[in-house]
Amino acid sequence: MQVKASIVSELNGPWHTETIEIDEPHAYEVKVKMSFAGMCHSDEHLRTGDMAPGEAVVEMLTGRTSMYPLVGGHEGAGVVESVGPNVTSLSPGDHVATSFIPSCGRCEYCASGRPYICDLGSHTLVGPMISDGTWRHHLGEVGLNRSCQLGTFAEYIVVHEASLIRIDPWYDLRAAALISCGISTGFGSAVNRGGTKPGDTVAVIGCGGVGSGAIQGAVHAGARAVIAIDTNQSKVDRALKIGATHGCNSAMDAQVSILPDLTMGKNCDVVIITVGVLTGELIEQVRSITAKGGVIVTVAVAPYDQRTVDLNLFMFSMMNQELRGTIFGSEAPRIQVPRLLRLHHEGKLHVDDLITQEYKLDDVQKGYDDLASGKNVRGVVRF
Repeated sequence: MQVKASIVSELNGPWHTETIEIDEPHAYEVKVKMSFAGMCHSDEHLRTGDMAPGEAVVEMLTGRTSMYPLVGGHEGAGVVESVGPNVTSLSPGDHVATSFIPSCGRCEYCASGRPYICDLGSHTLVGPMISDGTWRHHLGEVGLNRSCQLGTFAEYIVVHEASLIRIDPWYDLRAAALISCGISTGFGSAVNRGGTKPGDTVAVIGCGGVGSGAIQGAVHAGARAVIAIDTNQSKVDRALKIGATHGCNSAMDAQVSILPDLTMGKNCDVVIITVGVLTGELIEQVRSITAKGGVIVTVAVAPYDQRTVDLNLFMFSMMNQELRGTIFGSEAPRIQVPRLLRLHHEGKLHVDDLITQEYKLDDVQKGYDDLASGKNVRGVVRF
């Protein structure tokens, strides 16, 4: 079957539309007609190489040294078109959201209630189908890698059923696309990984799509105050409309102009980092506005090979602080996505307000240009 898809052909190359060939689903696989795809910054990390594994890893997983060409997109929602043999969780006509972390339900992590770190996640960045190790998406004779085993920047996708979440048909598919990754990840980073409690003071650094989810998660968890920090003032202003109580443009601004009066010098109980690209020097800046016994949660993606962190280890120990990583907000996708869709359906979760613009498939590069220039909180591809 021939479909249009937005791909990147080389490191730092542009997103462009190509007609690709996709095969019918094999065993345990599902074909989905896409309705919406969210334009998350993580796909840009794949294009620029920040999330690119080394050549040795790519060759081990794919048989070649380059991860390109690659179909972008890992946020998405659509309708099941057909299913392959042995698929038990989905049927044609079902509405689904994608899950950038597949969950097998059988490995140690799934069985212990942590499907967000399922062993199948080791195959998400590059590689053929996780069902049988063969390729289902082709550009000429070349098998195509797909962002997070999904590639939602395409009219149709063929994926393993472990990468899809069935949702009730009355839920909004556009909202489901954004909740499938960014909103859920941010929300869980505050509620689950950050452990925000009623009365806490929370700071969110980076107020794009993921940061907007973190702000709302902190509000739902009962935070006394939520400080939105972003160098883009328009994003701070938007954050104040969805639940943030204070806003500024840097951690130093918060340290000088907000926290002395707000916390009487205690600082923040939880600080969540959701910037576009995480760098090592940011960690100490964040630690300096974190309270004794406080928690720092890193959600933002750092370059794949970054190994240095600026951190005052003496103060980190003496202040009894914690630095935590998270993926998908440390919550099960099949629990979090329906839960947040219900909140959105009931008018208790802001999603539509975060969508700055809709784009056509041919305009993916323009959408990411708009994101880079600060025009977008979240762009969405409408099929």
